[in-house]
Amino acid sequence: MPANKLPDHIEVVGGKVNNLKNINVNIPLHQFVAISGLSGSGKSSLAMGILYSEGARRYLDSLATYTRRRISQVGRADVDSVKHIPSALALRQRPTVPGARSTVGTMTEIFNVLRLMYSRLGSPKCPNGHQVPPTIKIAEAMDVMGDQMGIITCPTCGVKFRAFGAEDFAFNSDGACPKCEGLGITKQLDPNQLIGDQTKTIRDGAVAAWRIPGRNFMPIVAQAAGVRIDVPYNQLTAQEKDMVLHGKQEHFAIDIPSKNGRVFHMDNALYENAYNAVEDSMSTTKSEVALKRLNRFYRFFTCPLCHGTRMNPDRLTQLIDGMNIAEASHLPIGKLPAFVKRIKKWLPENMQPLAKNLTTELLNQTQPLLDLGLDYLTMDRAGASLSTGELQRIQLGRTLRTQTTGVLYVLDEPSVGLHPDNVSGLIKIFHQLVDQGNSLVVVDHETSIIDAADYIIEIGPGSGVNGGQVIDQGTPAEIRASKQSLIGPFLTGQAKLMTRNVVQKNVFEKGQATLTISHRFNLHDVTADFPINRLIAITGFSGAGKTTLVLDGLLDAFQAKIHRRSLPDYIANFEPGRLKHIVSVDATPVGKNARSTLATYTNIMDHLRTKFAQLPAAKKNHYTPSYFSYNNKQGACPTCGGTGEISLDIQYLPDMVETCPTCRGKRFNQDILKVKWNGMSIADVLDYDVDHAIGLFEDDASISKTLQVLQQMGLGYLHLGESTPSLSGGEAQRLKLTSHMKSRQNDTLFIFDEPTVGLHPLDVHVLLKVFSQLIDQGATVLMITHDLDLMANADYLIDMGPRGGDQGGQIVAKGRPKDLIVNPQSLTTRYLAEHFEKFK
Repeated sequence: MPANKLPDHIEVVGGKVNNLKNINVNIPLHQFVAISGLSGSGKSSLAMGILYSEGARRYLDSLATYTRRRISQVGRADVDSVKHIPSALALRQRPTVPGARSTVGTMTEIFNVLRLMYSRLGSPKCPNGHQVPPTIKIAEAMDVMGDQMGIITCPTCGVKFRAFGAEDFAFNSDGACPKCEGLGITKQLDPNQLIGDQTKTIRDGAVAAWRIPGRNFMPIVAQAAGVRIDVPYNQLTAQEKDMVLHGKQEHFAIDIPSKNGRVFHMDNALYENAYNAVEDSMSTTKSEVALKRLNRFYRFFTCPLCHGTRMNPDRLTQLIDGMNIAEASHLPIGKLPAFVKRIKKWLPENMQPLAKNLTTELLNQTQPLLDLGLDYLTMDRAGASLSTGELQRIQLGRTLRTQTTGVLYVLDEPSVGLHPDNVSGLIKIFHQLVDQGNSLVVVDHETSIIDAADYIIEIGPGSGVNGGQVIDQGTPAEIRASKQSLIGPFLTGQAKLMTRNVVQKNVFEKGQATLTISHRFNLHDVTADFPINRLIAITGFSGAGKTTLVLDGLLDAFQAKIHRRSLPDYIANFEPGRLKHIVSVDATPVGKNARSTLATYTNIMDHLRTKFAQLPAAKKNHYTPSYFSYNNKQGACPTCGGTGEISLDIQYLPDMVETCPTCRGKRFNQDILKVKWNGMSIADVLDYDVDHAIGLFEDDASISKTLQVLQQMGLGYLHLGESTPSLSGGEAQRLKLTSHMKSRQNDTLFIFDEPTVGLHPLDVHVLLKVFSQLIDQGATVLMITHDLDLMANADYLIDMGPRGGDQGGQIVAKGRPKDLIVNPQSLTTRYLAEHFEKFK
């Protein structure tokens, strides 16, 4: 290469991360590159496992050792060489869910600027009730050090007082409401939740509060206190019920029978009523899981002191143009530019330079969010209530604001949770990033994103062992014309769009469920009818109210019905029709750590352990099924404890994760590996993928049935020993379905939230087959989706809108997709009509 010629591509040689088959590939620099391929083909292994991993590691290597020790470091990727790679930043498919104290304002840092504006530009109120007009002296007083900081004199009455500084407006610090401590909500125990099913007896678990850990002997104590525990709760006397709910703490001598027939005696068992049981547990527990479990006994109310603003009410006296900081926080982001104009008009001439400085910073932080279609979000919106797509766009907006150059951005599924109309805004942002002098690699399945790229790389041809190769690469025009491309037919419209037989006649022929939400977030008096035994798509803009309708509405109403509790107060009416059960399937990872595998998550591992324990060699050594588990001491490799790998702390370098030298990654100890079935140890069997394992277990109906279900769901490429937390969102959803695929589902409603996360259009065809199978078994399948292929194949569509936030919350279209596209009434149906037209 000539000395003056800069490299124009990243050169990857010998990529072997996960299933990549020693690939060599050149990725253009300073371009928008899309990576496509089936689920599990190796796209993320190339993008995240090599490009991001090496780009981030090399950047960190350039920092001082002291700094590196304080940053989570990235180990070396399994690749022979990567040349000309810039420093890399990644935006992942699943952003971390924010805590209860996070709001849109704190996450985007817009609220930090707003606090500064209120402290420097605001009009404070003196102790005698006079509103002091804004002056440059107030701003100057905020910069004085020590006790005199913020001290000003009221021009009306002459009293000296301290105006509020930026920290005084922080609801996570000095500005927090004293009652709710800056959370905006208070909670109190709900008696309806403390008692579960009132038709049950106390012995059978009627008191839900006594089913929490450490309280399961309380029914016996209640019996000693004179309460009948073998009579249905709703038939107890008022005195007995009062004892259950409010009885005072006393000690009783009791006998607790155990399962093996023994009796355990307690001299001083303390009686705790249902309220105390929950409150005492809440005050002592530190576990997030336990806190979540306990929170279901509470009802959450808007704080009566701060009315949900999170702020100490006395902070609301400092105003800008007659508006306090809580009112300003409640403005949608899209209205902030107009608010800025009003501020400048309101302030005196000598404050204009300071106002320009602060408001320019506010607008700079706001603009990327407006470009990304988040104009409907308010600054005070709780971070935990945001969808995955909204969280990703906030993350992307923060990145854009920095206006870097020479950086490699690696994005994993940025279209998750995005309406087709938002995708065009996202593509505009991608081109902006490249125009700023950056390189961009995007892993996505959204055809409009792939089509808008400068260059496309396809990994495949299949998934797992059948993938891991570069099958095609080139410009979108070259990919469209290519014979071997898998994504090409979806770009040209030559692929098959309709893959299931949608209902042609009366959609509601088999009945319906009806839900009315009176008032919840942006939904006001909304009634929806859901046809039974059909495939239903709930669509609409991010923030339009889809999640509120389905997960807060339908799901919560069903849970209340199933547990015989009263309906949540925001649900005015719920008629489930013949539906009796509900299964909610989301895209969260399966299992909490690498010990959870495909075999342990399904019933395969249990059957395998039993099979190996029955072998002559196992019986000779008295090995029970528990010996064939790497999670038990008897079966686990003593060196790695059953994880198959060991982590080495190398001081100033990233921790090294190495295959365990004793078991060589097989997880089991050597004695267990000597027990062979058909010449294979249990670890050898776990190395098989589902497709190849089916031949192994033809004679074992229990294992064979599960394997066939996994194969039908398009998961045949996964290994039995594969770690489940590493699966994509779409793979996780299909895996969660396996236990439901073997039985009739006549009265069951399945809810899927964004089921196409991580799925190639060909994988979507497989998913639709799975949905059709569930419907053939009698189920009703409802999906919240932005995927036009899923919408086209639905029997019934409910579109929320017209846009997000306060511009949404209505049902703007409902009916069969083919009927709705004849005269498109909503933004979604317009895009759907174009989609049908493309695939004619």
